Parts: sequence; structure tokens; C-alpha cells
Amino acid sequence: MEENTKNFIEEFIDEDLANGRVDRVVTRFPPEPNGYLHIGHAKAVLLNYTIAQKYHGTFHLRFDDTNPTKEKSEFVESIKADIRWLGADWGDNLFYASNYFDQMYEYAVRIIKKGDAYVDDLSADEIRAYRGTLTEPGKNSPCRDRSVEENLKLFEEMKAGIYPDGSRVLRAKIDMASPNMNMRDPVIYRIAHIPHQNTGDKWCIYPLYDFAHPIEDGIEGVTFSLCTLEFEDHRPLYNWVVKECGFNVNPPRQIEFAKLYLKNVVTGKRYIKKLVEDGIVDGWDDPRLVSIAALRRRGFSPESIRRFVELSGISKSNSVSDYAMLEYCLREDLKPKAPRVMAVLDPVKLVIDNYPEDAMEELEVPNNQENPELGTRKVPFGREIWINRDDFMENPPKKYFRMFPGNEVRLMNAYFVTCTGCEKDADGNITVIHGTYDPASRGGNSPDGRKVKGTIHWVAVRTAFQAEVHLYENIVDEEKGVYNEEDGSINVNPHSRTVLVNCQLEPSLKDAKAYQQFQFVRTGYFNVDYRDSTEGHPVFNRIVELKSSFRLPKD
Repeated sequence: MEENTKNFIEEFIDEDLANGRVDRVVTRFPPEPNGYLHIGHAKAVLLNYTIAQKYHGTFHLRFDDTNPTKEKSEFVESIKADIRWLGADWGDNLFYASNYFDQMYEYAVRIIKKGDAYVDDLSADEIRAYRGTLTEPGKNSPCRDRSVEENLKLFEEMKAGIYPDGSRVLRAKIDMASPNMNMRDPVIYRIAHIPHQNTGDKWCIYPLYDFAHPIEDGIEGVTFSLCTLEFEDHRPLYNWVVKECGFNVNPPRQIEFAKLYLKNVVTGKRYIKKLVEDGIVDGWDDPRLVSIAALRRRGFSPESIRRFVELSGISKSNSVSDYAMLEYCLREDLKPKAPRVMAVLDPVKLVIDNYPEDAMEELEVPNNQENPELGTRKVPFGREIWINRDDFMENPPKKYFRMFPGNEVRLMNAYFVTCTGCEKDADGNITVIHGTYDPASRGGNSPDGRKVKGTIHWVAVRTAFQAEVHLYENIVDEEKGVYNEEDGSINVNPHSRTVLVNCQLEPSLKDAKAYQQFQFVRTGYFNVDYRDSTEGHPVFNRIVELKSSFRLPKD
């Protein structure tokens, strides 16, 4: 994409700045703290932040904590950590909707005094019945024509806690015949005798999102309320509240964009909650999920997610992105940055019979062949080494270039070795492979110029350390799709997590710290798990395999 290419949101902003509707750009990300952020939220965070940056404006983080039935301080802290990790900086602009409850109450009183809101005694079911349908207008509530004085008295009594939950609500008086269902006298306050995570027991009435949200934007001076397409039908109500509350200077403008959807992933909070409760995953940050915390734990970098959001684009049309594109962005990011190390995940011993029995040597190898700036390290080599079991076949098919009796292969960065045979146990399982090496081929190159077609990696037995490695696949059984059509449950992939406990790794990895990323050569990119690792005993998560058929579409 060319640098001067602008998306439709930036075109709207340019227009509003040019015609003087606003004189500054203030955006915000307003999550409700009722769960963990997922990959779709990353788009909203980064869009709002980068727009503010591009226009030298201000970015706010605001918690829309107006529903105490679902919100927790745990979620507040996790959201802040996720946004920081993504690279968005709100500076001193951290806000809570609940801090505006006094002002929201006063705005509600102002609207009542104007005759544009009333206290309703209908039940939730009755309100739905009176609301009408898409083809039939709604009916006025019997309470709609209450006097201003009576509405003020009842609303004050609601605030005082006189009435039980669900007995009364405050509704905006707009138009019960409106073709937009959201404008048919929407509820703007309800009674809920529930302690709030921020305000405690101070309030027993709480504003609804559609009323609170534009007021929050107006109070903070937000000029552009960027939200997803499901709020498009709510825009007239947003504008109604902005006007009724008198936010006339730099008024906020709502602009909708398409969500970021990923194919065959689980993002719904109730589904993730059930996966957690059923013990299928070990928490909201389980590496098989696509919450931001899970992606971070698995080993994705913030740079890869920012690139993925950029490639997904900003539009008004819903579309579905492929998880393979997210993996592509991760590979492209880690390819020049991650040290390349040797790890044998399914080990079998290779004995080099003509290598001095007690000798050990150190080979100097590059940390990343594509990035010399990462330097080199010393890797021990000895007579006995571990190789991957699938790098040997006693009776191989054609075009198998790895180790088999009589074949010569290159041990990566070490020597040429010719296989001479193998040992087996009573059940016919291969226990030891034997070979001989060419001392003149140190470093992996023969002085006589002969070529070998197979190169395999290895780890010296004497200095290797045993580690646990977790291999992850999609939590969803992709052949069946995400949801079971019969009961709506998740079609869980039974092979989504494989634990390997006998992996043999080179000694440089023993002191690896949480979140460090590596390329295990010939295997994939791996990350140190922050939760399962202990001092001197890192546990590694496979982030992504090395190869993929995914290619970026050509312009």
C-alpha cells in the first residue's frame, strides 16, 4: 500500500477538519471490562491509536464499565497489559465511564426536564411487546405521558434505591413509529442493586451503553467515535444524545468500520468461558486461543499482529481473514530476529564410532545465518549425539536423502557422517544408529568438494538437557467447522495440544527466559512459556511451523 493512500475514515476526518466541524482529532478505545481482548479488538485498538498518531491528536483508553453484573478489575488490568503490549500508549488519558456517573445522572435529569424522557413501569417483556416489529410501529407506553414533575420524583426514588430491580426504567421519549428500532423510546437507565467494581455501593441505577457512550465521548472531547458495523443502526441514537446533552463544540462523530474476522477461530466470550470451565483449555491465555494474552503467551510478537491488522485493511464491508496470514506475519517478523538453535524433539542416539571416545569439542556457529549482527555461539559436539528419529530410515524410499545405511549426510555446522547401521530392541524398535565421520569436513564442508544432499541437525548427548515442548494446532476441528450445528458447542480438535517430554536441546537454551523466541532449525518457531516454565527448566511452545503455502495476494 502506498504511504499516501487513505482509508475512508481518514477521508471523513480530512473533510471534518477542512470544513471546521472539528479542530482536533481525539480518538478512544472503549472496552467493557467483562473479558479478555482478542485479535479482533487489536484492530480497533491499533486503528484508533494510529489515527490519533497520524493526525498528531490524542488517544484515550476508556473502560465502559456501566454494567456491574459482568465487569471485574481482573479484566481491567488484563486489558491495560494487552494494549501496552500492542504498542498503543494512552499516556495520561485513562478514563472510566463510572467516573462520570454523577454527570450522566444530571444529563438524564436535564432530558427529563425537557420532556424528552420518562420513567416507565412496564416489564422488560412488555417493553419488547410494545416496541413493535420491523414492519409494524410500536405502541406508546401508558407511562409515556407522565408529567415532568412525576418523572423527576420517580427517577430520584429509583436513585435512592426504593424500587427493586426490573420494576422501573428510564426511557428516552423519541418516536415509537420510527423505522429504526433503536429510536423507539430506548431504555437509558435501569435499576441494579449490585456493587460496582469502581464505585462500590454508591449507585443502584446504571446508564445503558447507548446513553452513556456519547456522553463519555462528549465529556472527554472525543471527536471521532470509531466503532464496528453493528453500531451503525445505533448512530441516530448516538447523535440524539449528543444533541440533547448539548455537546456542540467539537462534537463527536461516530464512524463505523468492518470487524476483523478470522476463519475457524473462537472469539465469543461465552464459548471461551465454557472451554475454560470444562478444562479443555487452561485459561483465557491458553496458547490455542486468539485472545491477545494467548497470542502473547504462545509467542506472537506485537509487530506481527500490527502487520496483520495493516494487511487486513480498513473497510465498510465484512470479510474473513485467514489465520495463515497471521502466521505469515509472524514468520516474516521473526525470520531476521530469532536466534536459530538445535532441538531434537523425538530423539534417537547416533554413535560416531571413529570419533575419539572421551573427546568433546566446541563448534562456533552463527546465531542467525540471515542476520550476522546476532553473532555466533559455541555448540558442544561429541562422539554420541541425538538426532530426530525421522531423520533415519533403515529401508528408505527413493529421494530420501537423510540417514540410512551406506548414505552420507551433513551434520549441520559439524561434519559429514556416513551411516553404517543400527541396533534394535527385542520388538524391532531402533535404539542406536552407528556411523563414521570425516574429520576433514569440520564445519560441514568437505575439502575435496564432494556434495551431500541431506543435512540434519543434532544435539550432543553429554551436554544436552531434557525439556518439555508443547505443539499446538487450532483448537477447532477445521474439517467440521467451529460450531456443532446440533447443540452450538465447539467442534474441538482432539490433537490441538501435544506435550513432548523427552526433547533434547542444546545447552544454550537452558537459561532461556519467559517470552524469548527461537527458531528450532528445521522445525519451527518456539517461545518460552511464562506459566509452565521454572528457573532452569524452560518449557517451549511452538508458535508456528517454518513453512506455509500462504502467499500475499498480488496487487
